[in-house]
Amino acid sequence: MDGGRVLRALLAERTDYVRATQVAASLGQGIALFFGVVGFLYNPFLVFIALLVWMGASGESLAVQTRSVLAGIPVTHAMMTDFRTFDAGAPLQHAVALVLAGAQRDFPVTEHGRLAGVLTRDALVDALATGHAAGLVAQAMSREFHTADAHELLGVAFQRLQGCQCHVLPVLKDHQVVGLLTPKNVGEFIMFRGVVPSLLRVASGS
Repeated sequence: MDGGRVLRALLAERTDYVRATQVAASLGQGIALFFGVVGFLYNPFLVFIALLVWMGASGESLAVQTRSVLAGIPVTHAMMTDFRTFDAGAPLQHAVALVLAGAQRDFPVTEHGRLAGVLTRDALVDALATGHAAGLVAQAMSREFHTADAHELLGVAFQRLQGCQCHVLPVLKDHQVVGLLTPKNVGEFIMFRGVVPSLLRVASGS
């Protein structure tokens, strides 16, 4: 795997970084496949090494391609803008009804007009399972959460989303929630940008 990084550095002197990573990853996967065949025939330990090399090459290539796709894109181009919020004093049963009625699973919670917490589907299920079905959203929501700013870049926000292992990042503008960033909608943005990049540029106004 270190050899792959050295090869990528050499290739990057003649081509772009993403292309260099793809070539190095493909070569690494080829070597892994060779190790796997040899290991299967003669030494099972080589199969284990082959698996590690294959996974490492695939993961590195995917990470670089993802960073390339998200580079320079504002959070507002990929965030979910059709969403619902809850007041901290709302009954949990209202949250149950909204989860059943739509696709949204995690909800920003406001208190006195400001973001105060996040109610996730898992937290809602836990509250119901422990006999708090008649409780309030404030009793089940988490007050420890991460956010994204509407003016920051998507790549930076997505790294934060991955690093905190959050279900959702509320996107704030002037202290108000203007969108939600989730792994699902970032993944969809990456998919559609790869398939129809010109359409996304028109839709985003760039």
